[in-house]
Amino acid sequence: MKLYHCKGARSLRPLWALEEMGLEYELVTMEFPPRFNHEGYLDINPLGTVPTFIDGDVTMTESSGICQYLVDKHGPHLIGLDPGHLEYGDYLNWLHRSDATLTFPLAIVLRYSELEPEERRIPQAVEDYSIWFMARLRSVEAALEGKEFLVANRFTIADIAVGYALFMGARLGLDERYKPNCKRYLESLMAREAFKRANSEA
Repeated sequence: MKLYHCKGARSLRPLWALEEMGLEYELVTMEFPPRFNHEGYLDINPLGTVPTFIDGDVTMTESSGICQYLVDKHGPHLIGLDPGHLEYGDYLNWLHRSDATLTFPLAIVLRYSELEPEERRIPQAVEDYSIWFMARLRSVEAALEGKEFLVANRFTIADIAVGYALFMGARLGLDERYKPNCKRYLESLMAREAFKRANSEA
């Protein structure tokens, strides 16, 4: 298995899952954005996005989908749930919500606060989408009331997927607005040894 990764990017999700599962893999660490800074990357992933994951004849580019693939294909493992589990629907919902609902507004914040040239940055878009993200975090805050993890009373890839969104928000300075449950949750996730290993990759 091979994972193309940029530090701090969504590729942290599958890298974290690989570390939690103790699987062997090859890591290719690239400078962001790889479509400009890693020669030949567009031949591997024509979208130029991060991550790209290759397992034999399988090539994937969606970070949460790769996490699900890993536990389904290379499990069973405690960080995955099987379809017969009572909370399987919630588990899948959090996996998909992590990007479609949570990480999406952060991508706008990142682009218009840091990635665009100074003259193209849009402070109003940054603030509007920051507010949007915080509003969407209400579901996470409520789900964590009295709980350590999102589903099944244990750490799963749902926590990796949603935890990355919280981590990205913190990297953008939004954690000052996090409510107590989200703050506690992110701190506990970042204390995991597998997260520390994954996040230390340059």
